[in-house]
Amino acid sequence: MKRFPATGFLILLWALAVVPAGFAQQDLPEGNRKITNRVTPQYPDLARTMHLEGSVKAEAVVDSNGRVKAVEMKGGHPLLVRAAQDAIQKWRWAPAAHETREPIEVKFDLK
Repeated sequence: MKRFPATGFLILLWALAVVPAGFAQQDLPEGNRKITNRVTPQYPDLARTMHLEGSVKAEAVVDSNGRVKAVEMKGGHPLLVRAAQDAIQKWRWAPAAHETREPIEVKFDLK
């Protein structure tokens, strides 16, 4: 059985330290693509009864055709998050050469 030389181990450690953290995960450009169809979320009944207002922050992965592939919720009141996520899934963006990550803020206001 061969042993791994100490210098080889050090080179491996150095290589792992130098590789960017996002290298293994495909980084998508953050875009400001034009939204062509924005669906207004349904205000949850319980949130309306509680007079709950606020914002929900999310990030959508949008494919090159403008359709939402995934939505990652970043923050907001739990009663509002699901309604925002359901609406964002229906949004459409202008086509682009590649998929992008689109930052989103959905505001819930009773006025």
